[in-house]
Amino acid sequence: MLSSRFSPPHFLPFSSRHFLRPFSSLSPSPPQPPTTISSPSSSLPLFLRPLSHSTSLSSLLSFHHWAKAQSLSQPCLSSDLLRQLSWFLQDTTSPHPTHPSTVLLRTELDELYSLWTERVEKRKPFQYIVGCEHWRDLVLVVQEGVLIPRPETEILVDLVQEVEGFKDGVWVDLGTGSGALAVAIGKMMMDGDSMGRVLGIDISPTAVEVARFNVQRYGLEGKVEIRQGAWFEPLEDMKGKVTGIVSNPPYIPSSDLPGLQPEVGWYEPRLALDGGNDGTDHLLHICEGLAAVLKPGGFFAFETNGDKQSEFLANLLSTKWRQLFQKVKVVSDYYSVKRFVIGYRS
Repeated sequence: MLSSRFSPPHFLPFSSRHFLRPFSSLSPSPPQPPTTISSPSSSLPLFLRPLSHSTSLSSLLSFHHWAKAQSLSQPCLSSDLLRQLSWFLQDTTSPHPTHPSTVLLRTELDELYSLWTERVEKRKPFQYIVGCEHWRDLVLVVQEGVLIPRPETEILVDLVQEVEGFKDGVWVDLGTGSGALAVAIGKMMMDGDSMGRVLGIDISPTAVEVARFNVQRYGLEGKVEIRQGAWFEPLEDMKGKVTGIVSNPPYIPSSDLPGLQPEVGWYEPRLALDGGNDGTDHLLHICEGLAAVLKPGGFFAFETNGDKQSEFLANLLSTKWRQLFQKVKVVSDYYSVKRFVIGYRS
């Protein structure tokens, strides 16, 4: 509960922010974006807007009490909603430096009411409301039309980090979405005298725009390039030259989409979710194209729907394409689900 002293920026640490599952790491404050960066939408994401509005502390307290009541009216979601309400106030408000009875806002108070109504009643994802997701050591801009990065996908970055000499190679993130994997890998290459670079590929114009925004936010234009196109199509110039490929492609069976929670099924792009009849349409396409792009000894790691799907794909790579790949295996996620398939080009 807010006190009369008001300290919303310190409600909770920025961990466990994903509404589906907890995070594995804390996320520090993001760098301030240079003014030359174009926003990926008509206006800046809410969390990046200037504190150009204000209201009285008593009015904000009234909003907080109302929003808390709205959150408690949803018993199955109340604990998540109350936690997100604290984050919402962190992202949108700040104490006035000289007037204790005044609070600075990133938008009008009326919009805070409207936005929280969207979250509670319309089940709009919290990340789309504030315009960001805290992922690994990044704060990534996201918006509708772009998949919200999941905590388990962080493991792909850890797997890349284990590859000897990864900082000096060319890496590809297929289906980059917000650019999460591409930015995370590129950021690791900034340590020392790395010669490596990353190519992020996505067919969605919205995703390409948002990914480029995130690349610029972290000053990685010299390390990370975002290309638009379907899977391997933008990589004609990279055949046989790629050190490693990572991907979190659509892998949900089409028949499972109607059963997804509203925050996912109603809002996140079907293009980033629908994996076809059994969920493997895009995964199989990736498997078929790996050998042409990877250089000998090149690494690959991709995410799957888990267990049966990953075992099927690992077996396929080890049998049908056994002449092309080696050291193929399945890697589990934080919840012991067999989530990832990894291996090397022969």
